[in-house]
Amino acid sequence: MKRMLTLLVLGSGVAIAIPQTPPPTIDKFFFDFTAEWMRGNANAATATRYFTGEEQARLERQLTPDTEAYRHDRIKLARKGLAELRKFDRTRMSETQRVSADLMEWQLDTIVREEPYLDYSFPLNQFNGVNVNIIETMTVRRPLSNQRDAENYVAALGQVGARMDEAVAEARRLAAKNMIPPRFIIQATLTQLKQFIGTDPVENPLITTFQQRMSSVAAIPDPRRTELRDDAARIVKDQVYPAWQKAIALLEPFLARATDDAGLWRFKGGPEAYAYVLRRFTTTDLTPEQIHEIGLREVARIEKEMDTILRRLGRTDGSVKERIEKLQADLAYPRTEDGRKLIMADVEQILRDAERRSQSLFDERPKSPVVAQPFPRFREANAAANYSAPAPDGSRPGVFQIPLRPERMTKFGLRSLVYHETVPGHHFQIAFEVENKLLPRFRQIRAFGGISALGEGWGLYAERLAAESGWYEGDLEGRLGQLDSELFRARRLVVDTGIHAKRWTRQQAIDYGIEASEVERYVVNPGQACSYMIGELKIIELREKAIKALGDKFSLNRFHDTVLNTGTVPLTVLERQVEGYIRGL
Repeated sequence: MKRMLTLLVLGSGVAIAIPQTPPPTIDKFFFDFTAEWMRGNANAATATRYFTGEEQARLERQLTPDTEAYRHDRIKLARKGLAELRKFDRTRMSETQRVSADLMEWQLDTIVREEPYLDYSFPLNQFNGVNVNIIETMTVRRPLSNQRDAENYVAALGQVGARMDEAVAEARRLAAKNMIPPRFIIQATLTQLKQFIGTDPVENPLITTFQQRMSSVAAIPDPRRTELRDDAARIVKDQVYPAWQKAIALLEPFLARATDDAGLWRFKGGPEAYAYVLRRFTTTDLTPEQIHEIGLREVARIEKEMDTILRRLGRTDGSVKERIEKLQADLAYPRTEDGRKLIMADVEQILRDAERRSQSLFDERPKSPVVAQPFPRFREANAAANYSAPAPDGSRPGVFQIPLRPERMTKFGLRSLVYHETVPGHHFQIAFEVENKLLPRFRQIRAFGGISALGEGWGLYAERLAAESGWYEGDLEGRLGQLDSELFRARRLVVDTGIHAKRWTRQQAIDYGIEASEVERYVVNPGQACSYMIGELKIIELREKAIKALGDKFSLNRFHDTVLNTGTVPLTVLERQVEGYIRGL
């Protein structure tokens, strides 16, 4: 880097040259600000192995707080980063830099915009509360490949109780403002909390997962392995279980004062809070009414197509919903340990077959492996299938988790679920982004969060792509599973907006065709369920636009490369990139 010189004229008339530091480049800003951001988030720094040496080790012995003060500090830092970012001239940036700047601005602005709505998120809940996230952070997202990792795990485990105590204090603060969840959410959370502490500490997932992962690290001597496990078990017994008991003691009295009103509409400022989360998750300015109508339209379209296939299978009695429920039951696995093993074996076969089939549709694919595993038993009742990114340093593969509760123990829709979460869905998009060295690091690791509309939109697009590409040839039940998955996402548009803007009850949502655990998910995570189909419809719209513009020059593989190389961005930015791809041919 060239050094700039400033001439300073002294009183004697003698001029001397003083070195001047040149203005920072946008790449340096990305690097410096992301490092500052990650230093304040030990969980993310650990999962991504962001730093090195003692700084990294120090962070891996910590857990990120989730207090009111912490969230305000993060917003303050986001506001500072936003101001600095806006000083850069984007006309002088490369295309990758410009997209990265647009993405960071959108993400930081979204973080700042959340400030008036922080109190609308209750810290203890069955789906994404501190009580859930902290366990997933410890058991799924932490690398464990040597003795120091194991020792850092035990050190971090020693902070789980304190983090839960903070969540209890925050819940108490919100309860004083009558900002508590509906009664059925409190009950579901209590059931989960009690199940988590219902076993001997040595049988808790915090210990069993730790012991299992240590057993695969040959470099840890057996005596040290035993010592670390015993230390961890003491922490769970003496600190973690008592913290969970405090949470239970806090929540139980709320049952008497809570109601079953579920939507954000029930709070002062609720409609504005819902508009915020819809914008955050869909990256559009669509209103609840517009999203509701899109959902109704898509439900009608998909049900008509499903009815045609059901009739071809000789299933003519009852509504589409009733006939699908019968098909799900007919294709169920035994609800036994053998049944659990069988469904996971089928998941593995579907996943590896998808890897083979996808080679003809994608020129570029991630190098990281992906594995499938069931959720721990204590989470089964409330968890949704999910995908966790591989570690950038290769120390952890991509992980697909599936909840083996009764509703999921069926072959119906299983293929579509695997395609969505793994190949060519989330694994292809997220792992590819992690590995894309052309992107600034904040994009590779999603330092400022994901973009649900593109991430989940791509997952749903991947499901449809499999059907369009003949993967269900000779498997009408599988094709129905794919359509049912799409119907599920269309119903989500109707139900999420119904609950939060149209005062739907939990039972209305269930009667519309959404299982109870999913309805409860939308109650505590409003808006997110709308991202799937809004994102999918936009990707399909852009693909059709490219086909129309390019004709015989259109390449499906190149379109996929364009989307995946763009990475996780708001839909408006994706549209700009696809238009650039069209112009570039």
